[in-house]
Amino acid sequence: TVTLVSNTTPDHKSPYWGVGNALYEAPHDGMQVNPNRITAQTLTLRVPASPAIASSASDTPMGPIGMAVNGVPLFNQYAAGRSPLGAEIISFDRYDGHPQQTGQYHYHLEPYWLTDKNGAAGLIGVLLDGFPVYGTKETTGAAPSSLDSCNGHTHATTEFPSGIYHYHVTAVSPYISGCYKGTAGSVG
Repeated sequence: TVTLVSNTTPDHKSPYWGVGNALYEAPHDGMQVNPNRITAQTLTLRVPASPAIASSASDTPMGPIGMAVNGVPLFNQYAAGRSPLGAEIISFDRYDGHPQQTGQYHYHLEPYWLTDKNGAAGLIGVLLDGFPVYGTKETTGAAPSSLDSCNGHTHATTEFPSGIYHYHVTAVSPYISGCYKGTAGSVG
């Protein structure tokens, strides 16, 4: 396994930093800021070093399902109680993140900070099963095709020229991934 450790704080501006913080910015139009503030906390993920497709896909849990390349946790397509994100989306900052009650900042949707910075085909992070997550485009610039129910497929990527199963963020649920194609590691 590979151990990934983060303090879960984003490396970009957000209203959730709170007034007075150097990374604070005012909410965007239409945003309804939730009462939580970003709080640094240790997140440790243990993921397979050599991920393999499992005999069957498994559901993603509530809480962290992976980690973005900037150390921010990736969450699944549900709000608390496994309800749809609909009502919660209005609380997302301009990079599509927000903190939960403990202050752990996270992304449920495309993390615009990363896709703006690294390109729509760029590596976004890794899920607990060890498979990478990419943006909304393939390296060719085309939209991904033939995504399975977990939001993934297999072919070559920049980081894996021999090919690998990988996920893509999409504009529709499950957004990042609704299931693990491989065997998930652990959060702790």
